[in-house]
Amino acid sequence: VVQLNAEALSALAYTQVIRKGAPAIYGHYLSTVSMKSGAPMAGTPEISLMNFLIGQMARFYDVPWRTSGGLGGAKTFDAQAGYESAATLSAVIHAGANYIWHAAGWNEAGMHCSVAKFIVDAEQCAMAYRMAEGPRWDDFDEALAAVRDVGPGGHYLGHPHTQENFQRAFFMPEMFDNNSIEQWKAEGEIEITERALKQARKLLSEYEEPKLDAAKNEALLDYIARREREIPAADALNQEF
Repeated sequence: VVQLNAEALSALAYTQVIRKGAPAIYGHYLSTVSMKSGAPMAGTPEISLMNFLIGQMARFYDVPWRTSGGLGGAKTFDAQAGYESAATLSAVIHAGANYIWHAAGWNEAGMHCSVAKFIVDAEQCAMAYRMAEGPRWDDFDEALAAVRDVGPGGHYLGHPHTQENFQRAFFMPEMFDNNSIEQWKAEGEIEITERALKQARKLLSEYEEPKLDAAKNEALLDYIARREREIPAADALNQEF
């Protein structure tokens, strides 16, 4: 953590030397190493402990903090992948990270990306974001009024407050299955990897490339060509120096 802090501060200081007042972010990447093989590891408790410390340092310097979450060393999208990624993502959320990279699809300590895991991780990130928002108090008075309306022995499912707020009251995941086991069996006993891959194929089949205005595209290509003519080649620069 001391080394990471020194590296981050040196980079922050350098940006201010080049351009005083330039916006900057306190960033790092860290991992642990297997003492048995020397292989990089992800998802270990020490990573989370270091992130808690680094989060405190970022707040001490009063700068936004970039880190990594959703890490893991599993080779497939299995229980290990889920446990490790959930642990590391939860840690950086609780540590107060402002900007999180490497939060979806990460496997084998970053050596490959799992498409199925990417889809599920994206939903996990949405849940983490919801948790980071904290409790919502904007409808507190209406909620208390509903308690009085329902009274002892009643239920809230049909109350107007429930009908108006149920979609945002609890996060409703699409990839994570919360149905009864009977319903899950009736729908084909589809496990999460298969559901995620099906969703990935659906997204790919429906993808439409964002269109760039033809005039802007032409202007960008012209700028690239002009700068290629204006900027000396690397060999010429080396000879000059």
